[in-house]
Amino acid sequence: MIEWLPELVIAITCTVIAITLHEAAHGYAALALGDDTAKQAGRLSLNPLRHVDQVGTIILPGILLITQLLAIGRVEAMFGWAKPVPVNFWRLRNPRFGMVLVAAAGPAMNFFLAWVAALLAHPLEAMAGDMSQEMLAYGIRFIALSIMANLLLGLFNLLPIPPLDGGRIAVGLLPRPLAMALARLERFGLLIVMALILIIPRVAPDYDVIRWLSGFVMGPAFSFILRLAGHPA
Repeated sequence: MIEWLPELVIAITCTVIAITLHEAAHGYAALALGDDTAKQAGRLSLNPLRHVDQVGTIILPGILLITQLLAIGRVEAMFGWAKPVPVNFWRLRNPRFGMVLVAAAGPAMNFFLAWVAALLAHPLEAMAGDMSQEMLAYGIRFIALSIMANLLLGLFNLLPIPPLDGGRIAVGLLPRPLAMALARLERFGLLIVMALILIIPRVAPDYDVIRWLSGFVMGPAFSFILRLAGHPA
């Protein structure tokens, strides 16, 4: 077996679960608040294939996986996104506040999944004596990468840049003039996000958002999730 193949499978599994349930959370939150657009479009689904985005689900995670595995032999950080679930905010019972709740549902799901993954370490620890060292190592790696994938996806999406969730939350909470100015950025949002991920780290490494999240935010967030699940940090 290729040495890094199990790591690849674990990383892909963790990332797909994180992205799929993130998008599903948006759709279910919108449905609960009065908008059934995602349901009518067939996007209210836990089937990962319905949420696949060519760049965010396949190309970018693939590049991150391959470069990390070839460079250091393991996966230290993952990032990606899915095809956005369609939401018609004007169909929500309270469009502005509803937009905040729908946008927040995605990151909230990721933080919940990170906590659930941390909880799984308890039964894994209880069964450790009956497992091979290899299986135990895979279990630990699955839990660690699940926490990492969900925290990174949730935290990145909270950046206040439309169409990221943090941008839509900010639009719903800011005073109207500021909210309208921020909302106008949405047409350029994807370009800004791609620049943050792919271009700025190369030309200005000190402003690498992913490295900043991974190096300075993920550590405390990871420790908090472990404590919340009853583990020593």
